[in-house]
Amino acid sequence: MRPLPRILLNTARIEAWPAWLLAARSNRDARIVSGARWVLRRKRDGRYLAAGLPQGWMALDPHWSREPGIDDALDAIDAPAPHAGVREPGTLPLHALRERLDALGLDADDYSASSGLPLVSEPRWLAHAGFDRYRRPLWLLPGAARAWTRLHAAALRDGIVLDAISGYRSHDYQLGIFERKRARGIAVPDILTVNAAPGYSEHHSGRALDIGTPGEPPAEESFERTAAFAWLQAQAGARGFVMSYPRDNPNGIVYEPWHWCWHAH
Repeated sequence: MRPLPRILLNTARIEAWPAWLLAARSNRDARIVSGARWVLRRKRDGRYLAAGLPQGWMALDPHWSREPGIDDALDAIDAPAPHAGVREPGTLPLHALRERLDALGLDADDYSASSGLPLVSEPRWLAHAGFDRYRRPLWLLPGAARAWTRLHAAALRDGIVLDAISGYRSHDYQLGIFERKRARGIAVPDILTVNAAPGYSEHHSGRALDIGTPGEPPAEESFERTAAFAWLQAQAGARGFVMSYPRDNPNGIVYEPWHWCWHAH
């Protein structure tokens, strides 16, 4: 029996997820997913499209074969498997960036100049780095996944428990964050003090992690008063992790003691 896949295959519009990491809402879909190796999932809304079974592809959405980008996703699955322990993945071409920013009333050139944030492409594939606080699969670049595993283990040896709150996010997921906040009446300029615009978040790269510790709410400034934060300040740099948004950072992002990004030595 082949080992279960432990990578996320990424294309512009569709992700191929290892089926063993997914659950389905309906009994029918759950039975199909339980026997599958891969599940194709639309990035824009997370909708399951089709499941790859030993006998072939089975529809989870009746129109899956006409879904834009479906051929790219099938080609990614048919391509030779990448070796997470050997090399880092390449990146996808930037896709529909201006359309996403237009939906938020932002100009790409103006935002780049005012924020100082670089464009961030998505990786072609990511490695499974365990699970976050909420038992969701955590995806990172393979090098970042190994570094996170070592960082987490080193903290445990010192009596510190680190939680991953979130890792990789797609451009589409980032746009969804903005859309949900706007629906609650939050203005785009206010959102931009907390979340980078789609296409500009370090989370797109697969290098960034939001980190917490048990008993502490996620993504709150109070994290700086924990033993976990003190340990990260003393130890994370030697393991390649840097806090991206200190106080008074030039990018206009609020102070984020929980946000750390891995940079290969």
